Amino acid sequence: MDHVSAFDEPLKKLLGGATAKVMAEHLDLHTVGDLLHHYPRRYEERGRLTALTELPLDEHVTVVAQVADARIIMFNNGRGKRLEVTLTDGSGRLQLVFFGHGVHKPHKELLPGRRAMFAGKASVFNRKMQLAHPTYQLLDAQDESEATDAVDAFAGQLLPIYPACKQLDSWRIAKAVDTVLPSAREAVDPLPPALREGRGFVPLPEALLRIHRPQTKADIASARDRLRWDEAFVLQVALARRRYADTQLPAVARGPVPGGLLDAFDATLPFTLTEGQQKVTEEIFGALATEHPMHRLLQGEVGSGKTLVALRAMLRVVDAGGQAAMLAPTEVLAQQHHRSITEMMGELAEGGMLGGSDLGTKVVLLTGSMGVAARRKALLDLVTGEAGIVIGTHALIEDKVQFHDLGLVVVDEQHRFGVEQRDALRSKGKQPPHLLVMTATPIPRTVAMTVFGDLETSVLDQLPAGRSPIASHVVPAKDKPHFLSRAWERVREEVENGHQAYVVCPRIGDDADEEGDKKGKAPKKQAAPEDDAEKRPPLAVLEIADQLRKGALTGLRIEVLHGRMHPDDKDDVMRRFAAGRADVLVATTVIEVGVNVPNATAMVIMDADRFGVSQLHQLRGRVGRGSAPGLCLLVSEAHEASPARARLSAVAATLDGFELSRIDLEQRREGDVLGQAQSGVRSSLRVLSVIDDEEVIAAAREEAVRVVADDPGLERLPELRTALDALLDKDREEYLDKG
Repeated sequence: MDHVSAFDEPLKKLLGGATAKVMAEHLDLHTVGDLLHHYPRRYEERGRLTALTELPLDEHVTVVAQVADARIIMFNNGRGKRLEVTLTDGSGRLQLVFFGHGVHKPHKELLPGRRAMFAGKASVFNRKMQLAHPTYQLLDAQDESEATDAVDAFAGQLLPIYPACKQLDSWRIAKAVDTVLPSAREAVDPLPPALREGRGFVPLPEALLRIHRPQTKADIASARDRLRWDEAFVLQVALARRRYADTQLPAVARGPVPGGLLDAFDATLPFTLTEGQQKVTEEIFGALATEHPMHRLLQGEVGSGKTLVALRAMLRVVDAGGQAAMLAPTEVLAQQHHRSITEMMGELAEGGMLGGSDLGTKVVLLTGSMGVAARRKALLDLVTGEAGIVIGTHALIEDKVQFHDLGLVVVDEQHRFGVEQRDALRSKGKQPPHLLVMTATPIPRTVAMTVFGDLETSVLDQLPAGRSPIASHVVPAKDKPHFLSRAWERVREEVENGHQAYVVCPRIGDDADEEGDKKGKAPKKQAAPEDDAEKRPPLAVLEIADQLRKGALTGLRIEVLHGRMHPDDKDDVMRRFAAGRADVLVATTVIEVGVNVPNATAMVIMDADRFGVSQLHQLRGRVGRGSAPGLCLLVSEAHEASPARARLSAVAATLDGFELSRIDLEQRREGDVLGQAQSGVRSSLRVLSVIDDEEVIAAAREEAVRVVADDPGLERLPELRTALDALLDKDREEYLDKG
């Protein structure tokens, strides 16, 4: 049997239809290869009990524990009964509950002193941790027939605990793995032999056998080391090939033009660039002057001056005869960029108009909601080359939009754009345009090397002078309601001192879905599921605005802003707020990026536990933009010991975006980091941790660059090419194509 047929064999052939169906639907496992790469999450030692005090809430857990006591409780005047079993690990306790007809078997088997493996969802009931209707597998059965299954599935002392689901517990997955494990011997090794031997790795078949059925802890370590390297290396080879292919593409070099638009613009700047801005600009200008397309990620903290750096790059391209397009994720942001760029450029943005500068160019806005006449005029300016700079939303990507000579694409807040959209814009140049991706979400180096591994990276890590510190505090609305009252008093005090405030809510109201959800931003599941917050819908803009007008902030000028408003209305509200004609803006996350009102000093984020760490950091960056210090209050109903509160405390404790991005990563699954939500494919990472394995990723990147430079088509490495094809199914290839 050749390796392809062994690893591509459908599971239903070997495991039967019912098990294979559950594996496909709930664990996304379809073939023998999928199951062999479904590694144990951890291992229990047969003789040791699981620490019950450390179980994660609201997750499917598997534990090895001992029965302390079991009792039947009658209720409903004897018509109903439930079995309550208390487990112990010697220090903590965990309650199991079985109801109705499900009581008889466990009552007979789960006797005090018995040891078993239990699987179920951990929840809190009456302030006690419990598993309701768990499945279990006896480990110290009292007669031979009971013991057979357990011993068959777990012959060794180390019991593998697999990522499982309600429909299929860990030990049934272990049995399925036993069935397919012989195929592991036919695994094709993707690592070039010299690399494998040089680093002392075990062969791949051996690594698969060891990770699933280790005899010792050393087996697990050697298998993980090997498999971790495979994942890092194959992914880095994919990225290295992408970068190599980009260096083979032609692009128009956009070099300096002395005495041009850029020089004229620089002469008008009322300040000097920070060292960081100068360094990053040199990197970008150097790349623009080459005859291959630039692919660069510009990351910088909120307010570090990314827009200015991007604008100077756009002016350099216009000087060299090209056009620049800036893509923003929302109309509000596109309008804001257009406004701030035309203000920064002054008469230089009025090329061809009366009173405009001779050196100037036109800066046009193109969004989906523009009127027909304005749109027609903007399209004409683009195709004739009259407009050197265009700022817009996805509307820029439509087929009708034609450029005279597109030289640079700037994408703002890259994580909101689909791959196809970037590709469509790239194809509008006569030759591939240069690409600059801006993000205000700080990205740890490891993620930059994996998720953005096909982009060179520039980092703006210093804030311009004059930015004020932001104090952040968690407001526990449930435990201490008076803290929330005090929060509204603080907002009133800020307004009385001549400042303004934002109030952010996760939802719009009117039974609307969460705006965040629709944009792939703040999934509901981020709410702490064990909290009562889950039992009520998230707070909504329209309701909160109404309550504040009638209650805590009565008498203040309160406006609302959300994504479902007409763009003109949104723009009117933002203009009024920016001009100081409104005191408090109650909004959804539409204000997250790019909104700049220096007089706004306070922000109250309602149901803050429903937002991710990076998003909270982004939101907070809207205050403290002037000379007065900022205040950010994170309101939460999550209880003190919950992971949600821990996340908020972390945000309150530091303003360092890079530190927060690490925390964010640690609290999210690796797959989310790798853009799983965007690409629709599951993460290829199973043992590699983007957070912890920086050295492995960096070393794999170096090896990958060396291998690709030596053999770009991988002609001499067919096994590596096979592994690459498996990783880069169509979806993933598109997803990796960030350029």
